[in-house]
This record gives sequence, structure tokens and C-alpha cells, in this order.
Amino acid sequence: MSTVPAPEPAPSTTLPDDATIAALRALATELATEAGRLVREGRPDRVEVAATKSSAVDPVTAMDRASEELLRERIAAARPHDAILGEEGSDVPGTSGLTWIVDPIDGTVNYLYGVASYAVSVAVVAGPPDPSRWTALAGAVHSVVDGRTWSAARAQGATCDGRPLRVNEPATLSACLVGTGFGYAARVRAHQAQVLTHVLPQVRDIRRLGSAAIDLCLLAEGRLDLYYERGLNPWDLAAGALVAAEAGATVTGLRGEPAGTTMAVAGAAPRVAELARLLEEAGADGPEGDL
Repeated sequence: MSTVPAPEPAPSTTLPDDATIAALRALATELATEAGRLVREGRPDRVEVAATKSSAVDPVTAMDRASEELLRERIAAARPHDAILGEEGSDVPGTSGLTWIVDPIDGTVNYLYGVASYAVSVAVVAGPPDPSRWTALAGAVHSVVDGRTWSAARAQGATCDGRPLRVNEPATLSACLVGTGFGYAARVRAHQAQVLTHVLPQVRDIRRLGSAAIDLCLLAEGRLDLYYERGLNPWDLAAGALVAAEAGATVTGLRGEPAGTTMAVAGAAPRVAELARLLEEAGADGPEGDL
């Protein structure tokens, strides 16, 4: 269970009961696993870039689109009144007050190069699809290459293939292995590199694996101690942040703000507070890093 209370839903939103939330978790796990199988079995020997997004080095592949189409079709069949928001353009309105937020391949560059860190991320939230306003209900992250699946449900804990998860609680910031990621625009990367020079001397080491969803799940199972990143979109954050929170992590932004595009910091509460102060001192959320 999260160490900090989950945000309350908007007054007009009524949360499902525990049994329904558990069923949503099971569905998210099924969806992420099925899409992951498609991505794994359908990967050609040489992956081609189908399009780019925020910059020339931010790719979209045909499999990104195929995976999202599968997820959209399965959700529409199982939950026809729910909304859907996907990284590759799915924006389906709904009437239930619930939204499925999907990332068909989180870590597309890794998928493109055959680097073994990419995942399918599926989450369902109550309220608007905005991390500062939603109430995350359930989610799953399926690691495509090795087949692991992390999942979580609100107030029902987090697991990896059924094994309960708990975050590490290192005694000092200097003992922490920290995960992070970088944007695609050159000026954003330059600012993030400057911030990194403030962080790296204060921690055990840095890992940059290329999938925010996997990073947050590795944090949940104690394979990372802390995580921070600027520029995360709802589909990057929704499922992984819930897994981390339900494993005992504090997931927050800087200067009292919730986690979101400007910054997400996650880990055991005392170390998150220290890392957040370090990031604030480094101007990690300053205008130089605007996306």
C-alpha cells in the first residue's frame, strides 16, 4: 500500500468498489500480457521507423501502432463505456468516468535497437487523464523481452508475477542507486545533463534504462532505490507509478506539486525528500528544461 494517500477523486467521480478494482487489475494484466506477446512474437529481425514525434530521434514503429490498436479493440469490447487514451493517438471518449491509459511500447528506441528494456503499460484511472487530478485504480506493466508482469490496484498492493513488492529504504542518499531518463529535444537533454552533474556525486550511481514504466517497477521491487524524470506523459506514468506507490513508494513532483510532466520523483519517503531538494537546488524544473 502507498505510504502517502492517493489523491481524492473529483466530487462527481464515484470510485468502483474493491472487487471491481480487482477485476480491473486482472483485465489490465491480461491486456498488457496479450499486447506484449504481440510485440515479442511480431518483432522482425530489422525494425523500421514508421514515423517520428517530438523530434527526429523520437520514433514510432508499425508495432507501436499495432499494439495500440489491439489494446483499443480489447478495451472497447470489455469496457465499452470507458474512455481510452493512448500514446499513438487513441483518444476515445467514454461515459463511465474511467479512462484507460496505454503505452503500446514504452521504450520504443530500445525495441528499435533490440535492447532488452521495453514494455507494454496499461492503467485505468478515475477522473481526467491528468496525473495531478486522476485517481489511479489499477495497472499492469509487461516486460516484453523477459515476460515479467508487474501489477497493482488501489489499496490492494503491488506484485511481480504474483510476488508481493516492497521498495528499498536506504539509510542515506549516497547509498541510493537512482534511475532516470532524458527527453528527445537537444536543448532539453542539455539541461538534463546539467542537472545530472548535481545529482551524480551525491548518490551511489545512475541507471538510464530507457523505459519509465520498467524503471518505476524496478523501483517497486527494490532493484532501484530512487527514480526521477522530467517530461513523463500520462501513459509513461500511470501504471508504473501505481505499482511503485502500492509497493510503498512516495511518488511526487517538486515544490509540493504532484508527479507529472514537470517532474516525477519516486522512492522511500525520506530519500525522496532529499533527492527532491537536490533537484530543486539544481533547477531541474526550471524553464530551461521546458519540453
